[in-house]
Amino acid sequence: MNKNNLICDVETGICGTSTDNEMEIIDFHKPKEQIKLYYFTDPICSHCWALEPVLRKFVEQYGHYFTFHTIMGGLLESWNGFADVKNGISSPSDVASHWKEVGEHSRMPIDGSLWLTNPIPSSYPPSRVFKIMKQKDENLANVFLRRAREAVFVFNKNIGEEKELIHLINLMGLDGETIVKEAELPTGQQLLNQDFEFAKSFGVRGFPTIIMVNEQNKGVKIVGTRTLKDYVNGLKKVLPMDIGIEIKPQQPLFEILKKEIRLFSKEVEVLYDLDKKQIFSFLEQELDSNYYDMKEILGEIYIEKKQPRLL
Repeated sequence: MNKNNLICDVETGICGTSTDNEMEIIDFHKPKEQIKLYYFTDPICSHCWALEPVLRKFVEQYGHYFTFHTIMGGLLESWNGFADVKNGISSPSDVASHWKEVGEHSRMPIDGSLWLTNPIPSSYPPSRVFKIMKQKDENLANVFLRRAREAVFVFNKNIGEEKELIHLINLMGLDGETIVKEAELPTGQQLLNQDFEFAKSFGVRGFPTIIMVNEQNKGVKIVGTRTLKDYVNGLKKVLPMDIGIEIKPQQPLFEILKKEIRLFSKEVEVLYDLDKKQIFSFLEQELDSNYYDMKEILGEIYIEKKQPRLL
C-alpha cells in the first residue's frame, strides 16, 4: 500500500490512497465580517415602493456579502406644518398626483386615491408596529413592511388606522390587536426615536437611502432610487480590493414565491431580465396554476399564492 497521499473519504467512509495528485489553491480572502447594509425608509415612501424590484434583486444576488438592516425614517409625523417643497406637497390631496406619477414611471402599481377620500394622518403607527415586531423577529417585521406597502400602495388601504394594522398582522397569523396595542405604548415611540437618531447620525435626509459600511467603518451612501449597477458598484467600494465579487445564481420563481404572497410583473421582469411582453409565457412556464393565480390591477399583472384569506 502506498503510504503517501492517504485520505479518509467522507462520502464512502473508506480510507485509502487519494487519486487527486494536484494541490488546490484556495482563496481565503473573504471578508471576516460581512458588510452592514442600512436601508433607511418609511412605510408610505412611494419611491421606496418603486425601488422594490431592484432592491430585491440586489439582495437575492449579492446578499451573501452583507447583513440587511431596515431603519425607519419618519416621513410623516402629522400634517400639521408638513410641507415637501421639492415635490410640491403641502396637503394630503397633493400626494395623490405624486403617487400616480411614481406608479406610472416605475410600473409598481400605486392607486393613491385614498389621499382624496381617507388620507393617512401619519406614517408613525405602522413604523412603530415594525419596530415592535423587529424586537421579536426581524424577518417577520420585514414581511409586515412588505404587506403594509402592498396594502397602502396597491389596495388603497389606510395603514395609519389601527383597524387596518390589526387586520394586516392577523393575516400573518399573529395577534394583531396585542401587537398594535404594544406599539402604542411609550416603548413603541422610544424604539422609533432610536431609528430617527441613527438616521440623523448618518446624515440621512430622504428616502430611500442605502448606506453600506465595512468593518473599518468606511462606507458609501446611495440616495434615491438607483439602478442595480449603482448598488453593486457601491458594494465593491466597501469590499476588500482583492475580493472578486461573485453573483449568487438566481433562484427559480417558485422558490422566491415560497417567501411571498404576491409579486408584481415589474419585480419578476427585473429578477429574470425579462421584457414586459415575455411575462405571460414566462409565468405559465415557471408556475403551476394550481398553486398561483395571475391577476391584474391598475394596468399591471401580478401573481398571487392561492390561499383562503388575502387582501
